[in-house]
Amino acid sequence: MIPEKLISEKFSRLENLLLLQKKKLTLKEAALYTGYKESYLYKLTASKKIPHSKPSGGAVFFDREELEQWLGKNRVKTTEDVENEAEFFKI
Repeated sequence: MIPEKLISEKFSRLENLLLLQKKKLTLKEAALYTGYKESYLYKLTASKKIPHSKPSGGAVFFDREELEQWLGKNRVKTTEDVENEAEFFKI
């Protein structure tokens, strides 16, 4: 008999793989995808700080590619990046 924990882990992996295939995500799926709480994502949508759409005026959807771009904004430079820049601009 297969342990319940193993089944649950495999199900979670399959669910994550399916999320990577979808182009449009619901609020719940976007929360799973980003690791943010649904309430925080909803707050971001209300303040228009995250790209989203409301085709029927109610339900919130996210374009997965736009979400990935948004997540990659404001990248923090590594120490190596800063050192390389300093070396490049050294006189």
